[in-house]
Amino acid sequence: MVRRIIEIDQEKCNGCGACAAACHEGAIGMADGKAVLLRDDYCDGLGDCLPTCPTGAITFVEREAAAYDEAAVLAKKAAALKDSAPVRVPPSGGCPGGMARALNHDGAPAAPISCGGPVSRLMQWPVQIKLLPVQAPFYNGAKLLIAADCTAFSRADFHERFMRGRITVIGCPKLDEGDYADKLTEIIRLNDIREVTVVRMDVPCCGGIQRAAETALRQSGKFIPWQVVTLGRDGNILD
Repeated sequence: MVRRIIEIDQEKCNGCGACAAACHEGAIGMADGKAVLLRDDYCDGLGDCLPTCPTGAITFVEREAAAYDEAAVLAKKAAALKDSAPVRVPPSGGCPGGMARALNHDGAPAAPISCGGPVSRLMQWPVQIKLLPVQAPFYNGAKLLIAADCTAFSRADFHERFMRGRITVIGCPKLDEGDYADKLTEIIRLNDIREVTVVRMDVPCCGGIQRAAETALRQSGKFIPWQVVTLGRDGNILD
């Protein structure tokens, strides 16, 4: 059938990932640092992605394309949520590094003499958004830190300044395929999250993680205090 569908100009695309984050159907993904239309039947032709593109790389075209398949989109979302369930090690073995667990660093002093330096403030494992369970005891009553991967490398005091007392989840919308919004929505909706802090770098691709967090807060139906902190590439706090 001939219908309206998006087209992505690869020359104009800067790989920021904003369109992938804005596409709730999962029609857009990232490949080789560029946005691509993954499947015609995932695109509903409404264009939520268009206004988020900073370079104007996305337009509508009329062409032969498969009809929008809402059932397939819903099935994909359901499968993504199922895959995000807590990882458990089977009796016959498996990777213990993927099992969700709480860590207890927050009661430690800032710079214990016995260690000769600062301690970790990581309060749970895993930390990657794609690996985290949507429900876990460590979320209950938690302050949530949603951080872009690069942010921790820009400041020597990142653990003390941002991670202390918070459950930390990290990701990179430019490198990871798909959208974080649905996963973050479920984490916020299903748990007693008390506040959310988003820490991002002052680069276009980090806008994806901020938009995913904002979408998740809105879709969760909860009113939770939240803030966004933007870091310069030298680690200085810009806002």
